Amino acid sequence: MPTTSNAADSFHVDIAADRVAKVYAQAIVEAADAAGCRREVLNELATLARDVLPTVPEAAVVFSSPKVSAEEKGRIIERIAGGRMQATTTNALHVLARHGRLGMLAAVVAAAERLADERDGKRQATFTTAVPLDAADQARIVAETEKALTAALVPSFVVDPAIIGGLVVRVGDTIYDQSVATGLARIGGRLNQRNIHAIQTGEYSWPN
Repeated sequence: MPTTSNAADSFHVDIAADRVAKVYAQAIVEAADAAGCRREVLNELATLARDVLPTVPEAAVVFSSPKVSAEEKGRIIERIAGGRMQATTTNALHVLARHGRLGMLAAVVAAAERLADERDGKRQATFTTAVPLDAADQARIVAETEKALTAALVPSFVVDPAIIGGLVVRVGDTIYDQSVATGLARIGGRLNQRNIHAIQTGEYSWPN
């Protein structure tokens, strides 16, 4: 089912952070695919990022703090995940900690989910509209966009009254609006190989 957000700034993306997240996301997905546990790993990381950390602010602060050493973060990871989660999940967290990226876990998870959808023949799409749409309008827009782009989409909806033209669609790194996509007018880094190796094997003790 499509999801809707009323946050006006949800559509705006930190490009640099987005690119970094994609590097680690690709490493995680490839390592999990090699281990045959992609679904389990993404579910565990998503649960940690979206369910656990928001309810434990102290842990979230520690994960994000540059003042906390990678070694200390590693000990926390072992207490949280060691023996409880997939080895690939635990290794991924250690890699993020070692490189000072644990604070962007939620962004990495989101990027990994997008990549996983793409590998399954689906593409995540964010539809930003100037006004809220009911379910029927959302379904129609998704269907028209899938037809225009010849792609199966996993949609989410955002409301931003400031946008011009009434509708903007982001699919991956590409942004479409009525002025550039005829189909919509009708309705208004290559990753670093060592990250894969580290996530697969747990050998993540290299310097930054």
